[in-house]
Amino acid sequence: MVIGLVSAREMDTHVFEKFRNIVYEKSGIFLREGKESLVCARVGKRMRDLGLDEHHDYLEYLTKDRTGEEVVHLLDAIATNVTSFFREPNHFDFLGEVVSRWIAQGQSRFRFWSAACSSGEEPYSMAMVLAETLQTAGSPVDVKILATDISTRMLEKSRQGIYDAERIKTVPAALRGRYLERHRDNGSYAVKETLRRLIVFKRLNLSDPPFPLTGPLDIVFCRNVMIYFDNTVRKRLLDELHRLLKPGGYLMVGHAESLTGLLSDFKSVSPSIYIKR
Repeated sequence: MVIGLVSAREMDTHVFEKFRNIVYEKSGIFLREGKESLVCARVGKRMRDLGLDEHHDYLEYLTKDRTGEEVVHLLDAIATNVTSFFREPNHFDFLGEVVSRWIAQGQSRFRFWSAACSSGEEPYSMAMVLAETLQTAGSPVDVKILATDISTRMLEKSRQGIYDAERIKTVPAALRGRYLERHRDNGSYAVKETLRRLIVFKRLNLSDPPFPLTGPLDIVFCRNVMIYFDNTVRKRLLDELHRLLKPGGYLMVGHAESLTGLLSDFKSVSPSIYIKR
């Protein structure tokens, strides 16, 4: 069948270069040489949806689209979305500790940002920790989490806040009971409204600062996304995060991310945790 050939056929190097340039220009994601097979596989489903058999036909369709909608579909296909509840748990321990300290010092307004929220597990994990921490506050506290991603598909999953039983295994049992509830009869779980109301989900391209945020932010989680950027885009993003954070605010990055030489405006607190000077 012709449909089966779409994902199996190799992508021409010249066509790959054009896709690579578009992806970099629109998202900052740097596709290294040799990623033709990955791009070929990722765009295959979209091509089938459009009834297109050749990669150059899809490239032409993409470049002729003046609405901007097709490039969103392309980036949805290309973006890698690997996440889980309480991934890299020391960050969430640190979040609870520092917010408890700030509350004890009298702070009553908090703003947090999950900069690459994927399917929502990170901001909902943040919200669980904050909801628990706020129980120690003696007076009302104003808390909001901004959760952004470049993928409209992932943002829709985040807003739904519904996860199968396998996905919630990393949520501690006590938190699972307080903040998740069974969803219908299919074994999945839905995030309760007590968490949902703490979070605002928005689409944002991290490679294109300045962002429409005023700040100041207390803590930014920008984890496991800069590994897809080159140093030019990383430095531009880090400068913008520094601008938005309050003095004494914190930046969390992924444990595997190497940002040597790019974090001169931040001071290391511990591996993958930095404070704005």
